[in-house]
Amino acid sequence: MKQSLLSIWQLLQTQRSRYLLAIGALVFASCFMYLVPMIPQMTLDGVLSSQPEKSSSFVQGFVALLGGRAWLQSNLWLPAALLIGLSLLAGLFTYLRGRWSAQASETLVRGLRDRVYRHLQYLPSRYYDKVETGDLVQRCTSDMETLRVFLSTQIVEIGRALIMFLVPLPLMYMIHPWMMLVSISLLIPILCWSLFYFPRIRSQFTTTDEAEADMTSTLQENLEGIRVVRAFARQDFEEKKFQNNNQTHRDEHYQLYVQLAHFWAVSDLLCFMQQALVLGFGVFWLAQGSLQIGAFFFFLSAVNLFLWPVRMMGRILTDLGKATVAIERIQEILKTPDEDGHTAWDRPNTWTPDNDEETTTETPETFLVPAFQLKGGLSFQNVSFCYNQHDVLQDISFSVEPGQTLALVGPSGSGKSTIIQLLLRLYDVETGTVQLDGHDLSTLPRQWLRSQIAVVLQEPFLFSKTLFENLRLAVPHADEHEVIEAAQMASLHDSILEFSEGYKTQVGERGVTLSGGQRQRTALARALLQDPAILVLDDSMSAVDTETEAAILDALKQRNKHHTTILIAHRLSTLMHADHILVMDEGRIVQSGTHQTLIQESGLYERLWNLQRDVEEQEEKAA
Repeated sequence: MKQSLLSIWQLLQTQRSRYLLAIGALVFASCFMYLVPMIPQMTLDGVLSSQPEKSSSFVQGFVALLGGRAWLQSNLWLPAALLIGLSLLAGLFTYLRGRWSAQASETLVRGLRDRVYRHLQYLPSRYYDKVETGDLVQRCTSDMETLRVFLSTQIVEIGRALIMFLVPLPLMYMIHPWMMLVSISLLIPILCWSLFYFPRIRSQFTTTDEAEADMTSTLQENLEGIRVVRAFARQDFEEKKFQNNNQTHRDEHYQLYVQLAHFWAVSDLLCFMQQALVLGFGVFWLAQGSLQIGAFFFFLSAVNLFLWPVRMMGRILTDLGKATVAIERIQEILKTPDEDGHTAWDRPNTWTPDNDEETTTETPETFLVPAFQLKGGLSFQNVSFCYNQHDVLQDISFSVEPGQTLALVGPSGSGKSTIIQLLLRLYDVETGTVQLDGHDLSTLPRQWLRSQIAVVLQEPFLFSKTLFENLRLAVPHADEHEVIEAAQMASLHDSILEFSEGYKTQVGERGVTLSGGQRQRTALARALLQDPAILVLDDSMSAVDTETEAAILDALKQRNKHHTTILIAHRLSTLMHADHILVMDEGRIVQSGTHQTLIQESGLYERLWNLQRDVEEQEEKAA
């Protein structure tokens, strides 16, 4: 809790001046608001009363300041004008308070949201392996909104409650000291009740927030896999799963509202009792003649003005509880070390708060560029890797010369994709070394390294944009001729021309409007347009027919003269022309060589080759 409050205080650092301005405007607004009921009191007790001498010295001095009782009796327009003027000034400073606090809070939350999103781009793969996407969405949206509401309203409301309570005390004391004590007699019980309920509300909100995150995760997962759900007729199961999460979410919210109802019921009762005390004692002293009608009117107005802001301290504490939970969940992301071991707070601030309402742009990410040009030479030396206490790679060693084609083959789970993940430094090797052109991979900047390597996955991700925009994703400055050339190399150009809108065709979310083969070829063309030093094809032609695959491989042969290619495939015909083939099984290299040498050896590759050849012969006979 203490750490959460400290985090909120640190968050306010860049906008404290605006908050001070908002609080200053609040002071003036409060003063004018209390002067408004003073005008009727002064008029009733000091001007229109038949016994003005019984009014307080403060009222008598105020009447004298305005020109005296006789003059004001013939110029009652002045109190009316003062009433209107003070009301307008109170409204003006209330507006300024809202404007400055809104500017401060929106700027802070915008910067925090940018910082969180930016940090998410650099968190290690192990972090995403164990966290739910829906929970991250919840923290970046709902939790951020909770924090925004607190910063925009409750920060200033704390000052408002204190100022609205402190400002009238001297005036109330000068008018009637005993009436002042009666007017504040139940404030301490109201605050104590708020402090008593605060930890309960905070605990319940934590549970409620987690329940909402679970429901969001279920919803997102279902929408992303809706076609799989329909294919297996699992709608009823998914509906019941969501209903259970929704019921839990509803129950936790119900418990939260029950506790809030208990809190507000008691606090409202205390507030009404405070008003009843003021009314009762006021009537008693009014009957005795020790309190005048104008003063009585002022006390009723003043109590209404400060009682409800003070009562709102309970609401403030409630929202503070929510805000501390939200900032804790956000801080969990910001304090998670990124791939280089830095937290979000270790990075320099990349956004600058504006002095107006315009949106700022974040400084683009930059990275060091090594002095050498990557040619594509690759070497793994005695590399081992363990994931979740399971050996994925065991003592892997191989080398690839620049311009060569390396093929990886083996059953699922044998470690082929893990080699690519280590090459991209999505994970770092635990033992052994990986070198590129003789340079240790761990010494190369991750961003630069990944800009030199293009990976085409079996299930490529396409954005809900046009084909042209998807193809230019890695090279936004590429012209139309370069895009078409890459599409032709991937045997995609003719397919695109068959679409009515050509390269302007919208592909839908995740490329849903394209076939599996078209998505794979789009991803391949996107990678070829990047012209990387190393091209990795991770079973990326599994959905492509044999004829198209042969055309793509022929095009890649021309390209491979200057760049290195790594192929991963289960279809061995894809690997036949590779310069070097590694056969993997259970995290080890069990065979290595060319296609011709491996089919002549007794082993896993020969068995796979004979099996696939027999299947193809049977298909030809069946056709």
